[in-house]
Amino acid sequence: MKKLRIALIGAGDRGFHCYAPYVGENPWQAEFVAVADSDEKKRNSFGDAYGVAPAMRFADLSEMLNRERLADALLICTSDKLHFQPAMRAVERGYHIMLEKPMSTEPGECLALAGAARNYGRVFILCYVLRYTAFFSTLSRLLAEGRIGEVNSIVQMENIPLVDQVHSFTRGIFRNTDTACPIILSHCCHDLDVISWFAGAKCQKVSSFGGLTHFRSENAPPGAPKRCLDGCPHSEACPYYAPKYYLTENVGWPTSTIGTDMSFEGRLKALETGQYGRCVYHCDNNVADNQTVIMQFTNGVTASFSLQPFASANARTLKILGTKGEIRASMEANSIEVFDIASGRRDHIVVPPSRRKYGGGDYGIMEYFVNEALRDGRGGRTGMDSSLESHLIAFAAEESRARGAVVDLDQYRRGTR
Repeated sequence: MKKLRIALIGAGDRGFHCYAPYVGENPWQAEFVAVADSDEKKRNSFGDAYGVAPAMRFADLSEMLNRERLADALLICTSDKLHFQPAMRAVERGYHIMLEKPMSTEPGECLALAGAARNYGRVFILCYVLRYTAFFSTLSRLLAEGRIGEVNSIVQMENIPLVDQVHSFTRGIFRNTDTACPIILSHCCHDLDVISWFAGAKCQKVSSFGGLTHFRSENAPPGAPKRCLDGCPHSEACPYYAPKYYLTENVGWPTSTIGTDMSFEGRLKALETGQYGRCVYHCDNNVADNQTVIMQFTNGVTASFSLQPFASANARTLKILGTKGEIRASMEANSIEVFDIASGRRDHIVVPPSRRKYGGGDYGIMEYFVNEALRDGRGGRTGMDSSLESHLIAFAAEESRARGAVVDLDQYRRGTR
C-alpha cells in the first residue's frame, strides 16, 4: 500500500494538535512532506515533529501553492478568513483537500468553493468532525433505520463551557467579526450541519435572536482595570481572572494557544502584553454570547438551535421527534434514549466513549480521509455541497439576528445576499 504524502497549511492548534496526530500514530499510512506557516516557531516545531525537510517548510503559503503539487493531499488549517484563497489555489494545483471549517466567512466565496468542488474530480471535504464521531453516527443510523419514523422536528442545544467562552470568544481569536466571523458560523456551524443532516432536506427559512449580553464594559465590577495583572481588586473572586486560566501547571489547551513560550515567564509576559491578559469586560469582543436559531426545511421539518455559554461542560443535547417516536440524546453522557410510541418501549443506548478529543471526530475524519476518501476517491459525508447548507443557515441566522426579520435562504443560494 502506497504511503500517502500530505502537506499542511497552518501549523496551529487544529492542524498540529488535532489532525496531525493521526499521521503520527499511523506512519505506515501517511507522512507529512511540507508545511506552511508564517510563525517560524510553529512551522519549525511541526517540521521537527514530523520530519519535514527544512527546504519544505514555507513561511509564505503562496510560495507552497505556487509550486507544482508537492503532495497527494493538503490540509488547510489557517484562520477563518484565510480559507478561501488557498483552497481555490489548491484546487488549481490538483490536491486532494481537507479544509478546516468554515469554508469561508463570505457567502459568495462559499458558493464559489462548492461550485469548484462540484467539477473538481478530486476529494474535497470540510472538517465537520461531528459526523465522524460514534455518537452522531449512531444517531444517523437510528434515523436511517426508521426507529422514530419520519423526522418531524429537531431541538438541539450547544452548551459552551465557561473556559471556551472566555478564552475563544471573549479574549481570543474568535472574539470579533472584524478579524474572525460570527460565533454562529465559527463555532456553531457544526450544530447547524448536524441539524441539516438529520432534517434530510434543504433549509427554507431562518429566524434568529440573541446578542452580546454579558461581557460588556458596563458590566465590569467597580475598579476593574483593563488588564487582570494591573492590580485588579477582584482577582480572588473573579472566575475570569486570567492567571487562573494560564499560569497553572497545565500548559495544554487553552494555555498552549496564548503563545509559543510555555515557560512561566513566557506565559506571564503574554498576559502582560497580549490579548489573553485583558479583563473580559474590557475586550474588543462583539460576537454574541447567546443565540437561538429557528429553521424551517423544505420537507416540513422544523428545528431550533440554542447556543448557551456559562455551561459546566461542553455538552451537546438533542431531542428529535418523529412520527413513530422520539430520540433524546446527550453527547456528554454518550447516552441515547429511543422511545417507541406504539409499544411505549424505551431503549437506552450507551455509545462507547472515546479517549480522544471531541468524541473522536478529529481522528475519525483523518482516518476516513486517508483510508477511504483518498484511496477510494469518495467525497465522504462532508463534501462541499452538503457542507454549504449549514453555512447558508449561519449567514441567514446572523442576518436575521441583526435585522429582526425572517430570512429566505434561496436569496443566499442565488448569490443575491
